[in-house]
Amino acid sequence: MTEEEINARHAEKMAKKKAARDRMIATKTLEKGLLIVHTGKGKGKSTAALGMVMRGIGHGFKVGIVQFVKGKWETGERVVLERFSDQVTINTMGEGFTWETQDRQRDIAAARAAWDQAVSLIRNPDYKMVLLDELNIVLRYDYLPLEEVLEVLRSKPEDTHVIVTGRNAKDELLEIADLVTEMTMVKHPFRDGVKAQAGIEF
Repeated sequence: MTEEEINARHAEKMAKKKAARDRMIATKTLEKGLLIVHTGKGKGKSTAALGMVMRGIGHGFKVGIVQFVKGKWETGERVVLERFSDQVTINTMGEGFTWETQDRQRDIAAARAAWDQAVSLIRNPDYKMVLLDELNIVLRYDYLPLEEVLEVLRSKPEDTHVIVTGRNAKDELLEIADLVTEMTMVKHPFRDGVKAQAGIEF
């Protein structure tokens, strides 16, 4: 085939694909707040959620962030988001990973305080998007009653997006979610002795 024939065939194929896509998109008419879960052993769960936060900011959303596990150490995203303090509320409620505190009751108390703040943000009609960073970790260790969390998420305002991150998401949470992404780890530099780095992990 000549280059001209290849180009013509390609154009015809893409025209058919576009027509099929347009027909499919025309059937999608609902608009609502989503419950989104990022889970899995791979890197990028919080990173992807923060990407959605950036998009929300760009669309003028008021966004609430509750970090259930990450401690007070400075992260690049916090430095950036603090520049949008009129749109973004950041609540760093965790005290670090459970192996750092080594105090279950302290972790439970921190989880409860963070959850109370999360509920307040979810129920506040001013907030269009709420990120519950590492909530799955808290649920995995039973620091909060699962049914209590599910009930709040089930009854969230119709137009509020809620994003939940963390590995080992509970099946019951996955069941009620609108969008679930599982990050799969293929390769990680930590295994080769590379430490967490600014701009990549924090």
